[in-house]
Amino acid sequence: MFEFLVIAGVIVFAFACKSFALPFFRRLGNVAILAATFLGGYFISGGNIVWGVIAALSWFFLPWLEILTRVRKLRLPLDKKLRSRFPPTREQFPLLKDFTEEVREEGFEHVEDAGWDWEEMKQFVRFFRHPDNKHQAAIYLNEQTHLAYAYIAISSRTPGGDIWTTWNYPFSYTMKFAPELHLNRVLNAESFMELLACHESFLNQQGIETEKLVDVPSEDLQSVMEKELRNQIDHNLDKGLIRLSGQGTFRYSWRGMIFLWLQFVKDMVKMS
Repeated sequence: MFEFLVIAGVIVFAFACKSFALPFFRRLGNVAILAATFLGGYFISGGNIVWGVIAALSWFFLPWLEILTRVRKLRLPLDKKLRSRFPPTREQFPLLKDFTEEVREEGFEHVEDAGWDWEEMKQFVRFFRHPDNKHQAAIYLNEQTHLAYAYIAISSRTPGGDIWTTWNYPFSYTMKFAPELHLNRVLNAESFMELLACHESFLNQQGIETEKLVDVPSEDLQSVMEKELRNQIDHNLDKGLIRLSGQGTFRYSWRGMIFLWLQFVKDMVKMS
């Protein structure tokens, strides 16, 4: 009974900490959950510290359930062909209108709406370009089974083929980026204006002048993105993270699944 009360007390403390908005207390709450799990393994095993540690570490191996049951069976297309499509409904993407207005307020022009569907995965993209500063922007909505999330990316391209992108993508990416892609991840931007300011600061830090950027015509924006996505896939094939699976598709290799697991763990630690 004493052991149960100790574990219950630690769990209550954990949830109390996670009710605070401050990151310190939320992280403390996660540490308390690990401590409660350790105590559970420790008490059940009759005071064996090793089993307590194994119980606590089991949280970090939970992503393998998803990897082995779903990701291992995935077959994805080598060429991601985007097609023109109608925007999602307000129920599916309630913030699309607000995001679009914010982007337009900064002088960007709406180019087109496109999308990509593959089995249980769907992606909607709204493309923009700025006629003066040669930046491109895109609003994304990704839907996978029971998960949906949106993010915004701002990109600029230089004559040498380098791509400089600032985005607020909420997770660690599921592939390695191609060498020509230079990424600036900003998770705490409260508006598109702030995200754009971060992007311009990013370019300034790299010594990139706006007048030397490459302009991408509206009619080429979709095909340029498709080519860059294929370059990324080829890069991951070279790295051994994915392998060909026939009929124009690829799948994750064991090395790739380990990479995915490490990305999941990274997110678990960062979001704690």
